[in-house]
Amino acid sequence: METLIQIAQFILAISILVILHEFGHFLPARWFGIKVEKFFLFFDVKFALFKKKIGDTVYGVGWLPLGGYVKIAGMVDESMDKEQMAQPAKPWEFRSKPAWQRLIVMVGGVVVNVLLAWFIYAAMLVYYGDEYVPADRLKYGIAVGEVGEEIGLRNGDQVIKIDDKTVTRFDDVQIDILLGDTVTVLREGSEMTFSIPDEAKKSVLDAEEPFVMPRFSNTVGNIAPSSLGSKNGVRIGDKIVAINNSKITEWKEFQSELEKAKGSEVTMILNRDGEQLTKSFVINKDEQLGVLPSTEELLIKDEYTIASAIPAGFTKTFDVLTKQVRQFKLIFNRKVEGYKKVKGPIGIVEMMSPTWDWKSFWAFTAMFSVWLGFVNILPIPALDGGHVMFLLYEMITGKAPSEKTLERGQIIGFVIVMGLMVVIFGNDIWNLIKR
Repeated sequence: METLIQIAQFILAISILVILHEFGHFLPARWFGIKVEKFFLFFDVKFALFKKKIGDTVYGVGWLPLGGYVKIAGMVDESMDKEQMAQPAKPWEFRSKPAWQRLIVMVGGVVVNVLLAWFIYAAMLVYYGDEYVPADRLKYGIAVGEVGEEIGLRNGDQVIKIDDKTVTRFDDVQIDILLGDTVTVLREGSEMTFSIPDEAKKSVLDAEEPFVMPRFSNTVGNIAPSSLGSKNGVRIGDKIVAINNSKITEWKEFQSELEKAKGSEVTMILNRDGEQLTKSFVINKDEQLGVLPSTEELLIKDEYTIASAIPAGFTKTFDVLTKQVRQFKLIFNRKVEGYKKVKGPIGIVEMMSPTWDWKSFWAFTAMFSVWLGFVNILPIPALDGGHVMFLLYEMITGKAPSEKTLERGQIIGFVIVMGLMVVIFGNDIWNLIKR
């Protein structure tokens, strides 16, 4: 059932993005009097699940959920309709229109993707607010595992800067370290800066789990029902003062002392509303206490009005785009081997929430809208950016590329895109096999 929910969320998000992206081409084409022959969600290879002609346009749903398309009359596209292109140009065809109009038609999809992400982020800020952990609230610094230590981080560090950017939000630390070259920390009262090794970045990507976490205080924030902690009277809000006479000031110390005490009797001293309590119980080697730290003391929530959310939503969109562009330095780095971690549809579905969560759904849709817009504007023939590249050449030189050049470019671009798809799907399948 969880997998079906993940698939449903993915298909819904892709459907929204594809329809609106293609509408970004469709609308200016119709404004300029260009005939749009087809408007399809998903690809109708050999047959369509549904189609209906309204006016001059056939609207439909294909069976292959890898995107969608609009077929614009008089344009060299993936359909490679040479028969139509061999006829004299008609006034309602794409090729008959001025270059500036054709340029607007081609960038329309990308513009819609950016505007959609901007709208979603702004709407989410108004509805949900912005909840995050300010870096200056990490009283006890960070907690790291082996991968974090490989980067050069240590338990208790305060991350101050990544490259030349001051860290203000802990939420951004992991991705910024992956994309950065140096990190500056405050360690035992002294600042130190060190390079981030590529080999460590590869270890982070291979681990596919957080390599740095906040260190929490000694306050209990959650207790699993019927757990050992619940049965022995531990309550949310309790402060763990000591375990077996060892003083506890933060959660990492508690975890460490509890691990040492496993297999024997534990005496735990709690502070509850100023009253000191003692709990004694036996914890087995393979048993968990079932308590988690309080995160509320670290989180803050910024509220937004519509007026304040509009610029903040744009800033968020630009920040997401910047991070996506910077990720290419990981993908093409031979030591990091980031290309092995690029996810296709299968990997993306696994990233979706196993329960229907509208907040995570809209966050994913906004992020993927930015990604879809960025990929489509790349100057690769067969993508929107390839058409834009040829149009800019025409506008600068005053001479349009020949239809033969456009056809060859379309074929080359199609081969490039299909090759990338094979690599991406191959990664997905290989990762499934490994698991």
